[in-house]
Amino acid sequence: METFRSELFFVAFAAALAPLLAELPSRFRLPVVVVEILLGILIGPHLFNLITPDGLVGLLGELGLTFLLFMVGLEIDLGEMQGRPMALAIGGWFLSFAVAMVCMFFVQAIGLIHAPPVLAAIALSTTALGVLAPILRDEGVLNTEFGKQVVSAAAMGEFGPLVVISLILIPSHSTVIHTFLVVVFLGIAFLAAHAAIRVRSSKLIDALAHTMQSSGQFPVRLCIALQALLVAMAAKFGLNVVMGAFAAGMVVGLASKGEAGSLLRQKLDAIGYGFLIPIFFIVAGMRFDLAALWSSPIVPVQIISLLGLLILVRGAPVFLYKQELAPADRLPFALYSATGLPLIVIITEIGVSSGLMAQDRAAVLVCAGMISVFLFPMLARRVRNQPWW
Repeated sequence: METFRSELFFVAFAAALAPLLAELPSRFRLPVVVVEILLGILIGPHLFNLITPDGLVGLLGELGLTFLLFMVGLEIDLGEMQGRPMALAIGGWFLSFAVAMVCMFFVQAIGLIHAPPVLAAIALSTTALGVLAPILRDEGVLNTEFGKQVVSAAAMGEFGPLVVISLILIPSHSTVIHTFLVVVFLGIAFLAAHAAIRVRSSKLIDALAHTMQSSGQFPVRLCIALQALLVAMAAKFGLNVVMGAFAAGMVVGLASKGEAGSLLRQKLDAIGYGFLIPIFFIVAGMRFDLAALWSSPIVPVQIISLLGLLILVRGAPVFLYKQELAPADRLPFALYSATGLPLIVIITEIGVSSGLMAQDRAAVLVCAGMISVFLFPMLARRVRNQPWW
């Protein structure tokens, strides 16, 4: 018990310290997600060995992963993506995934990067909406036409990879049975979404609103119960928990649109980003194999190559946006879209835990993702403000 207390203290202290370090005046300010992973590396077994990512800490990390996926689903606003933005985002992501598959088979064939091509392609085709949204908001471009195009592409850059990884990480069912279970689960999720839309338009939300200011907190508890239910159902059906947590977030997002649900979203934000989600990234940092970064002279080349592939893969859809984006906005669009650390961490964690990816390969991918989140948005802002053509 005493060990658990000290481990929880180190994790809680790192979680509290991360946003303070992220706000320190600096020319190259690190996103809080990167700081959390770096602090996890420092206190983890690969450096100072103050704490190990198992037991209660590991369990909290898994809960943080589930809640992060829930919040990703909650953030995706399909209403904002209707029409041509959604069509471009969907077509652009499929183009990105196709380019990523070709690139990964090529780099694996020449021996540059050894990783499961499909899993690595999914990681390369991600975009971190949760990281980009506050950056775009701070720059004052979130509600511009350029910002809306970036957000739509980023939303699909989260939705597409999570759906694909939910479908390919199959435990033990045959293809026919798995397909049937996926259809059944999607049917249940659609029914829940339909019920959420009906609840939103009824007076039930107003009737429950008063509990948000009391110890009852019924809407918050209901959201967490729904998340646990869909995660448990996904696991029972032999699917990955990714699908359950993500579906729960989208259902809650549909039910909490507008000002009536703003307080609920704030409370869910507080639970997720104030408690569970930082623990996931800190635990991910503890599991980060730091020695893998200098285990081979080729690792720096691999990281640089992955950074280039991120821009190439997520920048390929720019060709579909010729009418929507000015020439000066195309490279910034590609750089913003290539920002993808959180989902890269999720995908590599799932890949390692399922035995599909080696720990050292995951470390290289995560390192490239960490560099992308502080380098690419900074370059995009500079290029957009001072284009050289």
